[in-house]
Amino acid sequence: MTDRLTPEARSANMARIRGKDTGPENMVRRALHAAGFRFRLHRRDLPGTPDIVLVRQRVAIFVHGCYWHRHEGCRNATTPSTRTDFWQAKFAANVERDARKAAALEAAGWRVVVIWECEAGKPGSLEAVIRERLPAPAARRPILGNPGNPSAKQPAEG
Repeated sequence: MTDRLTPEARSANMARIRGKDTGPENMVRRALHAAGFRFRLHRRDLPGTPDIVLVRQRVAIFVHGCYWHRHEGCRNATTPSTRTDFWQAKFAANVERDARKAAALEAAGWRVVVIWECEAGKPGSLEAVIRERLPAPAARRPILGNPGNPSAKQPAEG
């Protein structure tokens, strides 16, 4: 079966597929922030450029798409019926790269957590995943002199 789109139109479609700031990634960020976590995004100095990094807990979080990263047992991890050899090789390379980057992070002392696209899409499921896979958020220090925070220590007058 030939592609119904011209090569230019197919290229334009593929160019719109984002690698950062995806819908599932944004859902995970909102849930993490609501749970009290503070994080950094896309740390390029770490292997694999994790989507979310919990610096205090030394946790690197990857939000993987079920299709591209082959979530085992997920209905979204289908294989196209045409050019199956090409697609299987591409998917295998993605999975192998993911494993290599996770091993490099673990060797550097980081804990790696993968949150799948299908888990991020279900709000109740996402909160459960965060509770079971991540440590409790670090306690935040009070900001000195913050009048909105009654537990904050006021600076000494002098």
